[in-house]
Amino acid sequence: MMAGVSRETWISAVLVALLVAVPLAATAAGEPFYVTLATRIAILALAAVGLNIALGLGGLVSFGHAAFFGLGGYVAGIFAAHAFNGAPLPFGFAATTAMPVIWLVAIALCGLVALPIGAISLRTAGVYFIMITLAFAQMIYYFAVSWPDYGGEDGLSIYVRNSFPGLNTAQPLPYFLLCLGLLAAGLVLFWCIQGSRFGAALEASRQNATRLAAVGITPFGIRLAAFVISAMVTGLAGALFADLNRFVSPSMLSWHMSGELIVLIILGGKGRLFGPLAGAMVYVLFEYALGGITERWQFFLGLILLGVVLFARGGFLGLLAGKARHG
Repeated sequence: MMAGVSRETWISAVLVALLVAVPLAATAAGEPFYVTLATRIAILALAAVGLNIALGLGGLVSFGHAAFFGLGGYVAGIFAAHAFNGAPLPFGFAATTAMPVIWLVAIALCGLVALPIGAISLRTAGVYFIMITLAFAQMIYYFAVSWPDYGGEDGLSIYVRNSFPGLNTAQPLPYFLLCLGLLAAGLVLFWCIQGSRFGAALEASRQNATRLAAVGITPFGIRLAAFVISAMVTGLAGALFADLNRFVSPSMLSWHMSGELIVLIILGGKGRLFGPLAGAMVYVLFEYALGGITERWQFFLGLILLGVVLFARGGFLGLLAGKARHG
C-alpha cells in the first residue's frame, strides 16, 4: 500500500472500479440487465449521499426524505407525460423531455419544499424531529395517492425516455454513465461540504449545539441549509430513478423509502464519503441474490443490519477500513 494513502481510500477506489467495470463487461457480454442493476446502485447511492449530508454530517435523522425522492420522480414523470401527450404543463408552461431542465426543476422544487419543512421540523429534536419529517412526507404521499390526474395510487407510466444532449439515454450504458457522472458530482459536493467551514460548523452542531452558539454561529441556520441541500440532491436522484424505471408511483414517497435510504447509510458507514455507495452496493446485490430465492429476503437483510449496528458501528467501510478521519 502506498504511503500516505489510507486503507479506506483504497477500498473506496475498488468499489468505484467495480461499479464502472461491471456495466462495461456486461455490455460487452450482451447482458444489459447488469447495467441496469449498476444504474440502480448509482442512483440509490446518490439519494443516500443527499441524506448523508443531513444525517451523516448533521446528525439529522430524517424519516421524510422519501418526499424529496418522490417529488423528483414525479417531476420527471409529469414532464414526460405532458411531452408525450403534447399538452402544456399547469400554469401554461411548455413540456420538455430535456433532462437538464427536468433536473433543475426537480432540484428547485425539492429545495422550495424542504425550506418550510426544515424550518418547522428543526425547531424540534430527537424523536420529535423524526416524527415531524415523517408526518410531512406522509402528507405528500397521500396527496399523490389522491391525485387522479397523474395516476393516483396506480402511479404514472413514462412512455418516453427523457433526453440528454449527445447521449442516447434509451440505451442502458449511456444512461448508466450519466447517472455515474451525477453520483460523482454528488460525492464531490459532499467532500467539499465535509472539508469546509460550513461542514465543520454542521458537525459541531451535531456534537454540541450549545458550544457552537456560544461562538456566535446559529445552529438553526446551519442545519436548515444542510437539510435543504440534502433534499435537493435526493430529489435529483428521484428524477433519475423515475427515468430508469419509466414509472413513478406514490411508493417513492412512502416512509419505507426513507427507511431504505437510512439503511443504505448505516450499512455503508454514516458520515463517510463512500459510505452511501458501499451501502447501495450491499443492499442491491443482496436484494438481487436473495430476492429470487425468497420473498422474505428483507428478514436476512435485517439480520445483517442488526450485526452492523451491534458490531460494526462504522458500517462495512468502517469494518474494513477502521475508524473514519471525520465525524
